[in-house]
Amino acid sequence: MSATCTWFVYLRSFSSSNLPPPSSLRPEAQKLLERVRMLATRGLLNEALSLMYTIRKPHCNQTYATLFHECARQSCLHEGLSLHHYMVAHSPTSPRNLFVTNHLINMYCKCGYLDYAQQVFDEMPERNLISWTALISGYAQCGQADNCCRLFLGMLLQYRPNEFAFASVLSSCVNGDGHFGWQVHTLALKMCLDACVYVANALITMYSKSGVYDGKTNAWTVFKFMEYQNTVSWNSMISVFQFHGLGARAMDLFTQMHSKGISFDRTTLISLFSSFVRNNNDTNTFPRFCFQLHCLTVKTGFISEVKVATALIKAYSDLVGNAVDSYRLFSETSCHWDVVSWTSIITIFAEQEPEKALLLFSQLCQEGLTPDWYTYSIVLKACAGLVTERHASAFHSRVIKVGFEGDTVLANSLIHAYARCGSISMSKQVFDEIKDHDVISWNSMIKAYALHGKAREALQLFSQINVQPDPTTFVALLSACSHAGLIEEGIRTFNCMQKSYNIAPQVDHYACMVDLYGRAGKIHEAEKLIGEMPMEPDSVVWSALLGSCRKHGNTQLAKFAAVKLQELDPRNSLGYVQMSNIHCSTGNFDEAGALWNEMKDYRVRKEPGLSWVEIGNKVHEFASGGRRHPDREVICSKLEGLIGKLKEMGYVPETNLALYDLEEEQKEEHLYHHSEKLALMFSVMNEGNLNPHGSVVRIVKNIRICLDCHNFMKLASDFLRREIVVRDSNRFHHFNDGLCSCNDYW
Repeated sequence: MSATCTWFVYLRSFSSSNLPPPSSLRPEAQKLLERVRMLATRGLLNEALSLMYTIRKPHCNQTYATLFHECARQSCLHEGLSLHHYMVAHSPTSPRNLFVTNHLINMYCKCGYLDYAQQVFDEMPERNLISWTALISGYAQCGQADNCCRLFLGMLLQYRPNEFAFASVLSSCVNGDGHFGWQVHTLALKMCLDACVYVANALITMYSKSGVYDGKTNAWTVFKFMEYQNTVSWNSMISVFQFHGLGARAMDLFTQMHSKGISFDRTTLISLFSSFVRNNNDTNTFPRFCFQLHCLTVKTGFISEVKVATALIKAYSDLVGNAVDSYRLFSETSCHWDVVSWTSIITIFAEQEPEKALLLFSQLCQEGLTPDWYTYSIVLKACAGLVTERHASAFHSRVIKVGFEGDTVLANSLIHAYARCGSISMSKQVFDEIKDHDVISWNSMIKAYALHGKAREALQLFSQINVQPDPTTFVALLSACSHAGLIEEGIRTFNCMQKSYNIAPQVDHYACMVDLYGRAGKIHEAEKLIGEMPMEPDSVVWSALLGSCRKHGNTQLAKFAAVKLQELDPRNSLGYVQMSNIHCSTGNFDEAGALWNEMKDYRVRKEPGLSWVEIGNKVHEFASGGRRHPDREVICSKLEGLIGKLKEMGYVPETNLALYDLEEEQKEEHLYHHSEKLALMFSVMNEGNLNPHGSVVRIVKNIRICLDCHNFMKLASDFLRREIVVRDSNRFHHFNDGLCSCNDYW
């Protein structure tokens, strides 16, 4: 039983024991009390109140206490207010009765009307321990830590606090004053109440989340020395490990709990499922344990509870990363899914399969559920993964229609979605319409400019910022400078972080600076900066250096960076592929082949190059060679004709990029069938159905566009007389009249 439920029982039994026994009441009053109690215990509050109101006689204090208690239990404020007014009008002595007044305070607290509770408390001619504890508990449950602590200190002058007062004030310190919580712990030790299960449970939670005094260690110490541990105790400790990202310890603790025969509940399962995060080390143990826990959830019937099933789906998604399997579990579980559950499954698909995410949103609406602002923010995240801004614009209209237009979180999501879909102008329009910009608003717009290669605009916008920037702000700025080749501006931005804004550079900022130096050919400066980093370089830092070495032909340093990258992220194909490309560009095909064989031995798979284009409201996917499209032969035939025209304009295939030791003609043919070229040709063939701008061809590519395709797109934009927009894994390229917005610096 939780501390809150026990407090209800304690309040009622304490009050009842200090009231006159029912046998001393008049027969009619005793009969009415029994009937009211019978109705109230069955949850028939309105019937109990109606019965009392129809009998116009002074009522006993037990009847009022019973009804106030039921109003508190059912959070029926309106009924409680009416009863309070009736009591004042018809039973003048009852409002001054200590025990009735305690129930009245408790009722207002449970309904969240703390001003009323405080007023009743202040007007009491006398108070007892219950009076103080009821109001302290109310302030704690409503998150008013300052008032809770103030009242607790006032109580110490008159009464010795009980375990409920301690548990309440400690729970208010969870997100508040950890130092005060430590002092309360000291007082509980002096009064020998620290071993009480409710106080100890509150201490575990307080230490885990207050952020002081090595929280998880102190929480574990309290847990170990408890004389008696109930389910809440175990749940609290499991939650501590989950909160601190210690999933393995949470698993071990649950195993102990289960072996000792201690019952678990939905809270236990939700905490455990939430502890299975993707970046945990023991990737083999976690899926197996999750499956075992899934079986236990089915066996005990908890799978039918929405919150448990939702947490399970999230866990499988994080561990396995397969959206289809998560959806199968979602569709096969017989739950009455709520909007939170639907939003969770939409979130899983938002990045992996954005079209499916939008379909699920439609199903949510068909179920008669009303999406909240968070659901819309996730759907807009899905829109950011689509080819055009058509869907982002449609959901923008829906956001306005349902009344969320002024929501800053949704506005920030719209900025991101429009930017990712290629409409920087709409991103700026949404940004300008925000009344109160938060730091995420500024970051989103700066990122949008960076994504489109508009570094000058990003720096200009930063000069207007009217909130305290955070580390993400500077990552966006440094990224913008890096992609635009603004070396001096990037260095100044990096240096001003600590000096002007007291933000210590983190590993992401160093990665941006390594990329900044490397793109500009300053490999020595990049290498020196890595050596001066106050933390260990991560895989992003080494991949930035490796890419720079490849671009500028520094083979020796590239090998060193590739080895470091493989040590940190052995399943990542980037190090192998980049080194293979370096070897191929220098004609060392034996070394390149050896790397590909090594990848096979370690079962490392290269991410295939894919491109998408939207034609007639349908998204078409292309792989290198056109293997994924039914019109492959026609597309390739048309593409060869276009290549012939572009060769007349000066197009020369970059055959040194071919990954194999092939004849020159075969190398050219390999380059001709890159996925973005096929997507462009298919768009030209279906010119009349292009969406939404007709003359603009919009292509999305999952990896970085190669030099050959970049040159091809520039000439194609000139020959075809239309704008071609390519979004690769790093940024946007706007090709027009034979030029690219990146100025060939990417």
